[in-house]
Amino acid sequence: MHDPLPDPTRGVSAEAECKAPQNDGTTVQWTVLLNPAGLAFDAPPGVPLLQAAEQAGIDMPSSCRNGTCRTCLCRLLAGAVTHLVDWPGLSAEEKADGFILPCVALAQSDLTILQPHARALFDH
Repeated sequence: MHDPLPDPTRGVSAEAECKAPQNDGTTVQWTVLLNPAGLAFDAPPGVPLLQAAEQAGIDMPSSCRNGTCRTCLCRLLAGAVTHLVDWPGLSAEEKADGFILPCVALAQSDLTILQPHARALFDH
């Protein structure tokens, strides 16, 4: 069972259509903000949020990295993601409440995520 987290803001979409690269040929990178720590990182297309955070020197709880153990469970407060697996280890109710699994979630917009256990691995 997971710890209860505050309700997400309205208008959050846990599943969304993929965005294409910008017309100028550059690739879209999304900014992810982790609350309450205020840590931020870039999430390139096709890179799971957990992996992008680690590449930016941010540690978040994780274990299986395939969407089944739920160790990385957190809540999407703003923005949209898609999951790499059709039905990650989330109930329909959890998905409706904005919960995501960053180990198998891809950003589809700028995001704000509630992950109380995120921490910077290095001084920036």
